[in-house]
Amino acid sequence: MSYAQLINEAVRQKGNPVLVGLDPRRESLPASFRSGSSVPAAFERFCNEIIDIAAPLVPAVKPQAAFFEQYGGEGMLVLQKIIRYARQKGLIVIFDGKRNDIGSTAEAYAAGILGEHSAWGADALTVSPYLGGDSIEPFVKTAAARNAGIYLLVKTSNPGGKMLQDLMTGGKPVYRHVAEYVEQLAAKTGGSVGAVVGATWAEQLAELRHVMPSAPLLVPGYGTQGGTAQDIAPAFHADGTGAVVNNSRGIIFAYQNEPFRSQFGEARWQDAVEASVKKMIGELKQVHFRQPAANSRSSCCE
Repeated sequence: MSYAQLINEAVRQKGNPVLVGLDPRRESLPASFRSGSSVPAAFERFCNEIIDIAAPLVPAVKPQAAFFEQYGGEGMLVLQKIIRYARQKGLIVIFDGKRNDIGSTAEAYAAGILGEHSAWGADALTVSPYLGGDSIEPFVKTAAARNAGIYLLVKTSNPGGKMLQDLMTGGKPVYRHVAEYVEQLAAKTGGSVGAVVGATWAEQLAELRHVMPSAPLLVPGYGTQGGTAQDIAPAFHADGTGAVVNNSRGIIFAYQNEPFRSQFGEARWQDAVEASVKKMIGELKQVHFRQPAANSRSSCCE
């Protein structure tokens, strides 16, 4: 089973494309996690509880490596344990590290992170494309060999991304050149290569899905950054597969925001997490997601 088939099947099984981002911040944790243990240990307990809540509801989680790396070796060990725990719970794990380098360094990143039997054990990895094709090839090769995936940054959700990504060259923006390259790799590998395209750029999202019909999409920017269900509707194939939609702070720290703050407060932060996940699922289904028929097949890479 290719990575595209793996993630699409998970979306079918859970009936939604929600991706829960694990971006723990010490200052945002409930008070019970801010005393009595090291910060990485608190992150482990907190993220594991998030995983327990999310696993029956959503297909995947996305730990952001930086929040763990800032605490050195202990933080990295906790990240590894969280990835393993999420996999034990049946979740697909996307390692958000935005890695890349050249030659043997790229090979080492790919070998260490991608695949069930790698050191990190992640199903997929975010990768920067801006060192060029020779830096991407080791990731593609490893992903394809291990039935894992990579998501190349094509049109990121942050406002500053347009400084480089929207530059015009050869009659089209840089992001369009990158997208066309992604589509070539996705078609060649059967869906091992996907793209990151932000929900904050609705017009470009529709354009890029058309350009990359074979590529799985990772769509950040939903919720806190302003992306809506209407914005992301073009990311999906007719049966609702083809993309996962990330929400990090809006889910894991939902107890801080209305209406969940009034409904649950900090004491019931877990209930706020569950309610926010279900709210997002409902928003996506109400606007555009169609539950596929039992015999439907995604048009992507299958």
